[in-house]
Amino acid sequence: MPLHLQTPLIESDAYGRPGHQVWLKMEALQPCGSFKLRGVGHACEAAAARGARRLLSSSGGNAGLAVAWAGRRLGLPVTVVVPETTLPQPKALIAQQGAQVVVHGSSWMEANDHLMQLRQPTDAFIHPFDDPLLWQGHASMINEVAAAGRKPDAVVLSVGGGGLLSGVVQGLQAQGWHDVPVVAVETTGAASLAAAMQAGEPVTLPAITSVATSLGARCVADQALAVTRTHPVQSAVVTDREALQACLRFADDHRVIVEPACGAALALAMTEPAQRALPVLQQAQRLLVIVCGGVCTPHADLVRLLDAA
Repeated sequence: MPLHLQTPLIESDAYGRPGHQVWLKMEALQPCGSFKLRGVGHACEAAAARGARRLLSSSGGNAGLAVAWAGRRLGLPVTVVVPETTLPQPKALIAQQGAQVVVHGSSWMEANDHLMQLRQPTDAFIHPFDDPLLWQGHASMINEVAAAGRKPDAVVLSVGGGGLLSGVVQGLQAQGWHDVPVVAVETTGAASLAAAMQAGEPVTLPAITSVATSLGARCVADQALAVTRTHPVQSAVVTDREALQACLRFADDHRVIVEPACGAALALAMTEPAQRALPVLQQAQRLLVIVCGGVCTPHADLVRLLDAA
């Protein structure tokens, strides 16, 4: 039985307008607070079935928490290596699930390199975004949208390492929705997909300078770039300030706290249709927004970061 929940799909009266509906896929309501549980849970169950003795994760917070949550339910010990940029909140939540938390490096890449040195033959490494099992798990959210009888004109989602993008495109294509474009949103200072799409090849950012630290993959997965060539995907980049403002407005409008990584996608959804920069968003009468969630930034930190932005 899957570890993730079937999440609500709700129409937002706060962001929709006459003739333009905005549907929210509420992945923030997963037990560990983010969409990560879909793919991570699927990968963890597969690892347990193969006889893994321990689960390992390198994560800015949300993937590590999902692995810790899944490991506790599967009865497996978990070790999570997080970079130094990870805030106290996600580290505390990971430890609360009984996982060992190790802090190492200034970005996910350094944390992941350290984790590889800890790996033993009986361990299972659960990648935070680059694994077909993850994409298969994430695709299930599109299955749920289809089961609800809703086909969107466009999908808006946030991009970090590209696991969500890869899974959503896989789900769209499985439904035969090859004509449904995806707008992949990043924040300035963490826009590795935008850089890769512009260059036509993977690009490694010199550093992550955005407050959306869980978007902090300096280079997206190869699969994320590959799906931009097989499906209509457009890139968009918003500022940290726009993402933070979207998080605080979302908390007021829908009584749910999400982090800046999620706020990146929400920032576009909140824009009036006629004012949206991309024609595909101006024309979409039924817009699906993946509310990916995230637990890395409590409300007080959102306010503090916005004051400093």
